[in-house]
Amino acid sequence: MTWQLSERALILTPLGRDAAVATSMLAEIGVASHVCASVDELTTELERGAGFAVITEEALRTANVTGLSAWLGRQPEWSDMPFILLTSRGGGLERNPTAARYLELLGNVTFLERPFHPTTLVSIARSSLRARRRQYEARTRLETLHESEAQFRSLANSIPAICWIAQPDGHVYWYNQQMYDYTGTAPEDMRDGGWQRIHDPKLLPEIVEKWAVSLETGQPFEMVFPLLGKDGKYRPFLARSQAVRDTDGQIVRWLGTATDIQTQRDAEAALEERASELERRVEQRTAEREAALAQLHEAQKLETLGQLTGGVAHDFNNLLTPITGVLDLLQRKYGDGDEREARLIAGALQSADRAKTLVQRLLGFARRQALQTCASDVAALVEGMRELIASSIGPTIELQVSQSPDLPSAMVDPNQLELAILNLCVNARDAMPDGGSLTIELDRAMIGPDESPKLNPGTYLRLSVIDTGIGMNQDILRRAIEPFFSTKGIGKGTGLGLSMIHGLAGQLGGDLELSSTPGEGTRADLWLPAAERAQAAPPTPVAAAVAAAGRPLRILLVDDEELVRTGTAEMLRDLGHHVTEASNGVEALEVLGRTTDFDAVVTDYMMPRMNGAELTRQIEGLDPGMPILLITGYADYSNLDPKTPRLTKPFRQADLAHHLNAIVEKAR
Repeated sequence: MTWQLSERALILTPLGRDAAVATSMLAEIGVASHVCASVDELTTELERGAGFAVITEEALRTANVTGLSAWLGRQPEWSDMPFILLTSRGGGLERNPTAARYLELLGNVTFLERPFHPTTLVSIARSSLRARRRQYEARTRLETLHESEAQFRSLANSIPAICWIAQPDGHVYWYNQQMYDYTGTAPEDMRDGGWQRIHDPKLLPEIVEKWAVSLETGQPFEMVFPLLGKDGKYRPFLARSQAVRDTDGQIVRWLGTATDIQTQRDAEAALEERASELERRVEQRTAEREAALAQLHEAQKLETLGQLTGGVAHDFNNLLTPITGVLDLLQRKYGDGDEREARLIAGALQSADRAKTLVQRLLGFARRQALQTCASDVAALVEGMRELIASSIGPTIELQVSQSPDLPSAMVDPNQLELAILNLCVNARDAMPDGGSLTIELDRAMIGPDESPKLNPGTYLRLSVIDTGIGMNQDILRRAIEPFFSTKGIGKGTGLGLSMIHGLAGQLGGDLELSSTPGEGTRADLWLPAAERAQAAPPTPVAAAVAAAGRPLRILLVDDEELVRTGTAEMLRDLGHHVTEASNGVEALEVLGRTTDFDAVVTDYMMPRMNGAELTRQIEGLDPGMPILLITGYADYSNLDPKTPRLTKPFRQADLAHHLNAIVEKAR
C-alpha cells in the first residue's frame, strides 16, 4: 500500500454538493480525496487503503451495509478506521436516536452536524488522519514484534514475572527462568501438561475449562489463581494470555504471563486501613471543631473555625496525596484485571475523593481556597447552567430566570461560582419536596457609605435564589451558615454547602444574605463585586492522559514530607522520568549547586527553613529558565508570583503529568 492510498480520504456523499465541498476543503490542507458512488465502492476502496472516510447520514440510511460491516469486522488488530459522519440533526443519542445504529456499525465515528464551519471539518479530518497514522505506527510495531521472538524471550527472562509461550493448540513449550525459580522445577518437569501439578487441585478444572474456551475462541485468557512455590506454599497470581496472529489473522502462538499479586493484596489491605483511619481522623477533627465552636462567642466562632480548617487542610492533603497517588498507580496497573481487585481499588479511590471534597469545602468556608478570579458575565454563566439546574431540581419544580438590563460584570472565579449556584439550587429543591417554584434573579445594586457593615461602598451584582419551600424559623436561619449544621437526615449532606458559599462570597469581597419565612420559602442573596468589563473565563483544566512529556525528564523533587515525596517520586518514575529527591529547600539548593542538569523542579510550598516561594526565587537566580512546579495543600500565596504554576494536593498522576508537561512545553 502506497502512502498516497494510505492517507487519502474516501468521500461518500451522494446528494448535493457535499462531495465537492469536502474535496475542496481537504485539498487545502494537502489531503487527497477519492469520491465513492456507493457503499460497495467505499468498501472496495477501504480494502485498497485510506486514512479516513467522510460519509453522509443519508448514504447509509437505506443502503446494504453488509459488505462494509464485514470489512470493519475483519480489520487487523492494529486498525480502527476513522469515520466522519455528516448528519442533518445532532449527532448525540439524545437528539438523534439513529446515531446508535451508525455508532454500532462504524465504531470509530465522529458525528458532525450540518451546516458546519469549514474549520470544523478540517480540524476533525486532521485529528482522524493523525489517529490513522498512529495506527500505521502500531502496525509497524506489531510486525516488528512478530519478528523478534528471540528478543522477547531474552527480555522475558529478565522481568520479575512468570512468562510462557504456547502453541496454537495450547501446548506450552517455553517458560522463562522465573517459573523454574519460583516452583523449584526443571524444564523436563513442565513437559506434557506438567504445569497442572503446580495448581490447586480444587481450582484446576475451572482453569482447564477457561483455557479451553480461549483456545476455541481466540479470546484472551485472564484469571487469578494460586500457584505452588518450591517452599510448598501457594501464592496468588494474576495470569493473562494473549493470542499472537499472523498477517492473515491465524493464531501462531500464545503469549502468557503470571504476576505474583500477594504484595498488591497486602498493599490494598493497608490502603483500606489507612483510608478508614483517615475517615476516623476526619470525624475526630470534626467533633473537636464542633466542641470548640460551642465554647466560642457567636461573633468569633466563624472566623476561628476558618483558621482551624485552613490549618488542618494542609495536614489532610499531605495524608491524602500518597494515598491517592498509590491508588492511582494501582488502578492503572491492575484496574483492568480481576473484577474484585478493581472494585476494591475503585472503592478506596472513592473514599479518598470523598475526603478530598470535604477538605475543599472546608477551605471554601475558611476563605483559604485558591481562586482564579476574572471579570465574568454572570448572566451568561447562569444561562449556560440552566439545563444542569433543571435536571438537578427535577420536573416537579418550575425554574424561572430573570435579569435586569445593563448588568455589570462581576469579579468571580467562574468554576467556584457555578458550584455555589448549584448548591443553592439543590438546597432549594430539598426545601420543596412536593414541588414548587425556583427563581434566579440577577440585578445591579449600589452600596453607599455606611450602608452595609459587611460590604464596601460600590457597585455589586446581586444574584438571588428564591424558592417557595418550607422555609426556616429564626433559630435555624441564624445557624444556617454554621459548618456542619444541617436539618437534613444523616447521610444526606455534610452541612458545609452554605458555609462554603458564605466563605466564597467573603473571599471575593461580597457577602451571602439569607432571609426566610416558615411555610413561604427562602431567599438567598449572593452579593458579588462588579468589574469594569467582562472577559473570557479561564478554561477549565482537563485531566491529561497519563503520559510523559515526550522524553524522560531529569526532575528535582523537593518535599519535607517523606510519604508525600515518596509517592510523588513513584508517580514521576512511573511516567518514565528520572527523579532526584531533596527533603527541604536548603538540600535542593545544595544539589543544584553541584549540578543544574535538570529539566524541571517540582517543589512543595510549606516546608521548614525555606518555603517553596523562597526556593523558587533562589532557583530563578541560579537558572532563570528552569521550569518550576509548586505543589501545595494550602498556603498563603501573597508572597508568590501569581504566574508561578501550581498544583493542589491531593492530586492524581494524570494531574501531575498534565501540569509537568505544561511547564516543560512552555519553557521550550
